[in-house]
Amino acid sequence: MTSMRLSWFAVPVLNTLFQVFIKRAAAQLDPSAAWRDWLPQALVSHWILAAIVVEIVCFAIWMTVLAELDLGKAFPLSGISYVLVIATGWFVFGEPVVALQLVGSGLILFGVWLIAGSSNTQEGHAPSERTSELAGAGRRH
Repeated sequence: MTSMRLSWFAVPVLNTLFQVFIKRAAAQLDPSAAWRDWLPQALVSHWILAAIVVEIVCFAIWMTVLAELDLGKAFPLSGISYVLVIATGWFVFGEPVVALQLVGSGLILFGVWLIAGSSNTQEGHAPSERTSELAGAGRRH
């Protein structure tokens, strides 16, 4: 169970790392360059290549998470990325963090905690029964 939860947390961590790599790549590019000049710079940037690798790894882990969790519980985990990006922006890039960002981050974390702790059943049905009911309802229309 612990390794499974680590993979759940890996998704927002990798999403944050992706954003850091993209920001580093953007800082290297000439913002005044025309598209035809900017694209070759981006394609040879080691930061862009690192971002692509991180995104591929994140995708593979996300597929595993989706196989293990209900979508309604899995997707809110991605909200943790917002909090990690704000913290990383402050820690790595020295970006300011204002009170509203702290409040919003707290609300996001509280919401993820509420969703993660919610019951696996709805109206007394097990998730697999509920899924079967929904699938059957879709076929009737």
